[in-house]
Amino acid sequence: MNGVFFISYNDESYVDELKKLMDGCFDSSEIFIPIGSSKNSIMSYEEFLNSLDDIKSVEFKIIDKFNDFKSKSIIVVGDKRLGSFNAKIANNLDIPVIFSSNEYKIPKIDLEREGVKLLGKIDKKDLLFAKSGKNIALTALNVKPEILADEMKSFTYTITTPVKFEYDLYKRARSIKKTVVLPEGDDERILRAADILLKKDALNLIILGDENDIKNKALNLGLNLTNAKFINPLNSPLSKDFTNRLYNLRKDKGVTLEKASELIKDKNYFATMLILLNMADGVVSGAVGTTADTIRPALQIIKTQDGVSSVSGAFIMCLKDRVYLFSDCAIMPEPTASNLAEVATLTANMAKSFNIDPKVAMLSFATGESGCGQSVDKVKEATNLAKTILQDRVDGPLQFDAAVDMVVAQKKLPNSKVAGNANVFVFPDLNSANICYKAVQRTTNAIAIGPILQGLKKPVNDLSRGCLVEDIVNTVLITAIQANKG
Repeated sequence: MNGVFFISYNDESYVDELKKLMDGCFDSSEIFIPIGSSKNSIMSYEEFLNSLDDIKSVEFKIIDKFNDFKSKSIIVVGDKRLGSFNAKIANNLDIPVIFSSNEYKIPKIDLEREGVKLLGKIDKKDLLFAKSGKNIALTALNVKPEILADEMKSFTYTITTPVKFEYDLYKRARSIKKTVVLPEGDDERILRAADILLKKDALNLIILGDENDIKNKALNLGLNLTNAKFINPLNSPLSKDFTNRLYNLRKDKGVTLEKASELIKDKNYFATMLILLNMADGVVSGAVGTTADTIRPALQIIKTQDGVSSVSGAFIMCLKDRVYLFSDCAIMPEPTASNLAEVATLTANMAKSFNIDPKVAMLSFATGESGCGQSVDKVKEATNLAKTILQDRVDGPLQFDAAVDMVVAQKKLPNSKVAGNANVFVFPDLNSANICYKAVQRTTNAIAIGPILQGLKKPVNDLSRGCLVEDIVNTVLITAIQANKG
């Protein structure tokens, strides 16, 4: 389906003109006015104003409605009163913007700041367009309708907004309906996240802890956890069987039956046994405990995938208009070249599982052959190892600017298919990775989801102790999707 976001605030005849042009390009086209009084609007402007406290739900509804259209082309019409929300709609739907000629200059400034992609401008006599990438420079040209069609079909720069990414997570999670365990049922953020997920009917939840205590706390918070399942590891009928199984798994490592019984009372060990025995599909923990508390049971019980030497942790970084993956930001302080190559492959596979076409940059302080030394040589070796699997989907060594900026990339590594287009970034060590993800998160207001653990046979994911409810929700959704890979 092709779409275009049209801004014409003062003259509805421009919409009719564009529809004629679109009908000439495609078999049929439809007009969608998200906020307004038309028959396919999702709400009126007055209702929109009353929904500002839950603006994400409005954005989800617009995406839903857009996806419901069966036509080959959609003209989405903005509203002058919506201001910068017009840009959010265009970016969430991943469609270019066209202006009416008399409205061209004023909104162009605001929309460029929001990172929208511009197709051009239209008037009643001619269609004027301009292709653009991340750095927008417009040159107007007269074109015929068939050329418009070609331009729309070839307009491949893809925007993934945080809202669209989260929308897709919900959609995929609902389609597979996995069961995720939340061991930290005494934490308010966990309960609030559970309430959101259950309201959205996105998956099944098992919450560990005393059922009466949790339900009373939820009631006081105004939350509804009716559809959750509760298990208390301290008195569960499952504990005896779990103890025996853990003992048999770990007795060669010196674990006694008494020690196994003690470990099973630990919520993270209990949760890990649930997924080992296929009573659940994934675990999300770490809002209260440490990373070691979450990962240790997984490494001892679930273990790594066949052929994987080490677990690593990736962050999904949701910026204003795109999604990046950073790795390894959590586990290996000093990875070897072999480790880095494995991280590149695992993170590329994770990107694919979230419908992101991976272009992997192996990061360094040098690009190509411009530097030398032990650290650069390690990245070069890692890149060569990774290329045996990822081929031209990986390149390095690359400095960050050469990885994301096409102008810099053309000067430093002009023949690379990754340079200037990277969306997966493998850092040379834990220092640089951890510093970078936090710097990006705090200075750009990016949403950082993770660390998402890679390399385990079943998904167990860690939370930061400073995590927000939104972080927990997204991590649980991702865990459910990871569980579907097997």
